[in-house]
Amino acid sequence: MTIVFRTDSSLEIGTGHVMRCLTLACALRGSGAECRFVTRALPGHLADRMRENGFDVTLLPPPQGTAPQGPTTHANWAGVDWTLDAAETRAALESDRPDWLIVDHYAFDAYWEKAVLTEGTKLMVIDDLADRPHECILLLDQNLGRTASDYDGLVPESCQRLIGPRYALLRPEFAAVRAEALAARAGRSLKHLLISMGGIDGADATSAVLTALRDAALPDDLRITVIMGRNAPALERVRVLAHNMSRPTEVSVDVSDLATRMTAADLGIGAAGTTTWERCSVGLPSIIVQTAENQAGIAQIMEEAGAGLDPGPLRAPNFAQSLQSVLAEASDPARLVELSENAARICDGDGSRRVAAVLLTTDKCHKFKAMV
Repeated sequence: MTIVFRTDSSLEIGTGHVMRCLTLACALRGSGAECRFVTRALPGHLADRMRENGFDVTLLPPPQGTAPQGPTTHANWAGVDWTLDAAETRAALESDRPDWLIVDHYAFDAYWEKAVLTEGTKLMVIDDLADRPHECILLLDQNLGRTASDYDGLVPESCQRLIGPRYALLRPEFAAVRAEALAARAGRSLKHLLISMGGIDGADATSAVLTALRDAALPDDLRITVIMGRNAPALERVRVLAHNMSRPTEVSVDVSDLATRMTAADLGIGAAGTTTWERCSVGLPSIIVQTAENQAGIAQIMEEAGAGLDPGPLRAPNFAQSLQSVLAEASDPARLVELSENAARICDGDGSRRVAAVLLTTDKCHKFKAMV
């Protein structure tokens, strides 16, 4: 089976879409599928990371001229007009006519999909927004609080919908360390804080968090670990801030052992993307920072589930004070245990295997069945 992924990373988009696609591609390759990627040469693209993971990549040309307009809210994320992107993507598919095209991109909708698909190719869409139509036979939305009915009228009735964190695309090491991580949570207090605001962190939330921590009431023996990507624009600024923190603060770049690091941490501060489900899988109590408008729902519903603390939007005038307040709440060992137990119930880390199994056994005639 041949599978092509169409996804992008950039300073604006971040790395999350590409990283979860890489996770699924690795799971599919482990089951014998041949996978490759089509991605555009946007500033901060991750074509090298795809190749480092052993996948062939078709790198579409960089954008020229002004930002494109289109029918979707995030049309500008494509970098080019959707019709041009569709034509270039279709040309990239012509050589091998894949069995599946998997699309993870907020800029594209049913118009783009119809223009791209070649005969005999099935379409899977990975989405988080439920804000535009798709022509797919398989759809994944891994977010807590999402329901299959949110996509009524947006996908064909026969489309199979994989809904919720049960299908979160996490690397296998999270499921592998889960039992050990959960067993180690009992009786812990706040001594190790892990900050991970995304590989790009285009909003420079990491700097805002570190600045707020300088005036927070924190345990004297606390140590801090910051995780960032090598393409993060604010990386050097964060390193300077970390050096000047009153408590030991390490900045680690492009780590390959995030599951282990999350297991070792007592509290996490992170954005409301895929890393939310990573933290849940190892029972890491979390403060969830809204770095973009589309993340507000995740932060709020995690707090409602008792599985995270929500200090509100990053750009709110009182963000520093709100963060300091929820940090004080999380300093209570009993509260840490409560947050950990509730988070662990949400995601077990085995979603990639589940999604790969469904994808490899789905055909064009598969009837609609909402899977939650």
